[in-house]
Order: sequence, then C-alpha cells, then structure tokens
Amino acid sequence: MKKHLIAGIFAVGLVYSCATNPITGKKSLNFVSNSELFPTSFQQYGTFLKENKVITGTADARKVETVGLRIKAAAEKYLIYLGQSQYLQDYRWEYKLIDNKEVNAWCMPGGKIVVYSGILPITKDDAGLATVMGHEVSHALANHGAQRMSASQLQQLGAVGVAVATGGKSEQTQQIWGQAYGIGSQGLGILPFSRGHETEADKIGLTLMAIAGYNPEQSITFWQRMSAQSSGQAPSEFWSTHPSDATRIANLKALIPEAKALAAKVGVIYK
Repeated sequence: MKKHLIAGIFAVGLVYSCATNPITGKKSLNFVSNSELFPTSFQQYGTFLKENKVITGTADARKVETVGLRIKAAAEKYLIYLGQSQYLQDYRWEYKLIDNKEVNAWCMPGGKIVVYSGILPITKDDAGLATVMGHEVSHALANHGAQRMSASQLQQLGAVGVAVATGGKSEQTQQIWGQAYGIGSQGLGILPFSRGHETEADKIGLTLMAIAGYNPEQSITFWQRMSAQSSGQAPSEFWSTHPSDATRIANLKALIPEAKALAAKVGVIYK
C-alpha cells in the first residue's frame, strides 16, 4: 500500500510534466498556469516598488528602460518567428532601476523587471545590461518560476511518501530516511534542476540580446567581470543553484554561433 502511494505521488509528477513550453519546445514540470501566477506576480511587484527606492530621471534609469524595451521587442520578434505570437498577450512589461548596492537583477513572471544599481558597475555598457536583462527575461519566458514551484511541491509530496513508508519504523530510522531523502532530493534533483534553468536562460538570453541588436559575444566579457567580482567565493557547483562561472562562460562560448544564426533568421546580421 505504501509503495503504491509513493509510486502514485511520482506518477502525478510525470503526468503534469507532459506540458510543452512554447519557447523552449521542451516538456516541463509545471503545475501552475500563467493565469494563476501572473496576478500574484504583479501584486508582489507593486508591493516591492512601494517598499524600495525606484530611481527615475537619470541616465542609468533611462538606460534600463531603453535596454528593457529592446529586449521586449526582441522577445516579441522571437515568439513570432516561433509561431507563438499569442504567448506574450498577458505580459505587462515594466523595467525599474532600484537604489540597492546588491549585485542583482530579476524578472518576475509576466515581464516585471528590476535591476539593482549595484550591478551597473559590472554591466558597464548597454551590451552588458542586455546580457543581464535578456537572461532574466528568459527565466520568465521559459516559466522557470512556475517550474521551481512545481518541483518544490513534488519534493514535499515525496517527503510525505517517505514519512508514510517509514511510519512503522523506529523514530531514529524515520529521521535517517527523512534526512537522506532531503539531501538526495536537493543535491540530485532540485539543484541540478535550477542549474539547468540557468543554462537554459543563458541560451535564450543570448538569442534575445542578439535579436535586440547587441553582440552576444559581449556576454562573455560581462560574465568574466562577474567572475572577477566574486573573487572565487562562489560555493561548489554541485551545491549551488547556478553553474560555476567557468562552466557558464564555456557554455556561452559554445552557444554564441547558434544565437547569431537565430538572430539572422529573424533579420539581424552580424559580421
């Protein structure tokens, strides 16, 4: 009975994983629809802006807006090329620069983008900023937020299954199995899942910045600056949600020709 319950839990995940993301063309785990996710995302974004200092009227703020608009236009062109012109109909694009020294940027589901002022010394120019914004927008386009929520739900269901399966064992045995499941599902499931999202966002982001008219080769110099800024303090790749800087840069170098080729098909040519 317990074995059947655990099998049933993971069967649910397999059934839901049949959904195909239109921008990646891949089947992905996703229990949450955009119609459910976007209203909450927009509300949280509005709350965040009220609680933080938004920079307006400066050259940096205009740069964020300009690059954001070009990335948005590139996303629309790319989706038209893919035959998915309706995919962005519920997006409500917005681009804000926040006064915060943290080296960070993000895009919430539905196209709500924030760039922290602390990352601008590393992005330096429009191409560097396009690398960051293209990457963050790609997370939204590929529904990575919804997928991470779904993976977390499945992980929790698995924990319930382990608890049920070991319910007749001693308390010590239950703790051992619970800890083993937690470590194993995180190290072998959730973290590689997140690293895969980062690589996927890098790939889509390269294409977006290329279609937007920025040379994707400039992404390499940005990530080299990011690597130098971290001074080797990043955790081991195995226990990180992100690939190592060296892995990321190697992946980007390999992906640049494909990004340029896709941009050329959309109408942007690089010499």
